[in-house]
Amino acid sequence: MTDPQDLTARLVRCPSVTPEEGGALQLLEAVLSGAGFVCRRVDRGGVCNLFARWGDKGHARSFGFNGHTDVVPVGDEAAWTHPPFGAEEKDRWLYGRGATDMKSGVAAFAAAAVDFVTDTPPEGAVVLAITGDEEGLSTDGTIALLDWMDREGERMSACIVGEPTCPETIGDMIKIGRRGSMSAWFTVKGKQGHSAYLHKVLNPLPAVALLAHRLSAHVLDEGTDHFDPSTCSVTTIDTGNAATNVIPAETRMAVNLRFNDLHSGESLADWLRSEADKVVSETGVTITMEVKVSGEAFLTPPGALSDLVAAAVTAETGLVPVLSTTGGTSDARFVKSHCPVVEFGLVGHRMHQVDERVWIPDIHTLKRIYTRILSDYFAA
Repeated sequence: MTDPQDLTARLVRCPSVTPEEGGALQLLEAVLSGAGFVCRRVDRGGVCNLFARWGDKGHARSFGFNGHTDVVPVGDEAAWTHPPFGAEEKDRWLYGRGATDMKSGVAAFAAAAVDFVTDTPPEGAVVLAITGDEEGLSTDGTIALLDWMDREGERMSACIVGEPTCPETIGDMIKIGRRGSMSAWFTVKGKQGHSAYLHKVLNPLPAVALLAHRLSAHVLDEGTDHFDPSTCSVTTIDTGNAATNVIPAETRMAVNLRFNDLHSGESLADWLRSEADKVVSETGVTITMEVKVSGEAFLTPPGALSDLVAAAVTAETGLVPVLSTTGGTSDARFVKSHCPVVEFGLVGHRMHQVDERVWIPDIHTLKRIYTRILSDYFAA
């Protein structure tokens, strides 16, 4: 049997801070190729990625797993009580950067997949698409893997993304979608001058305040059956004016939107632009806008895939998981265009923290859940 705890520890010892590979993908390739997986490195743009498949290429029944081995920086290393890449164990906890997000999830599925194809070779294929770019820009990670798979005729019929999904206890939540995320930056320009001569200046600050109020006060929607209401948050207003008697020439504002599937990045960009244009018309300032859409909202409707995962979770934990779309973005936003996808992994509230750690029994539970998912999927 492949020990997911040992594999987690070995992965944590790889210093794979984005975009460094740190030996993590090399380790996975060795483990998977030793079990008969065909492995290909799909590196792009300085990012290292790994594709691994057991079984026939392009099989109609091909169950996939998507995850990442890159991790966020450790921060203040002196604040850690255990070395961030030491994988030290204490009181049934395993410490280290990436222990929760998400080397334990990768290790649990890899261990489950190796043992499953060895003990009960399925009629079909098992695929792992592992990236080193999830914590970074995410432009040359999972996207690069999916682009390569399309060119090579590689397919996943269904996929699990192994991000930590559970708020409190392993098994309490499955993610069946994610809100979209986008940011916008506004530059508001007026005319600089002395604050005593207002007839000779055009103050951009009242204009940006007006725009900020209108955007943050606007109700985008009331939510849907599966999503919370969409939000628009003003995250910063920056002027940099240290003089109290000078009207500045310009100021800048940024907003972040988290939105459900009633909207698209394009439709929200149009709304932002229209609100900015109204302020321009009313105040006489000029406003330029830049937009970046990090991911569109998506939903995998409750059905065969979520039922499969939920049944496995209940069988191994006794819990009935909530089907949720809460949280930030994940690489599931890319996978959803390739095949049905849900997310399920460990408890996530310690990820990215100093002394990040994982409860060791949960690693073994997660492996059992992933094993049952594979078994039930190919038995159907």
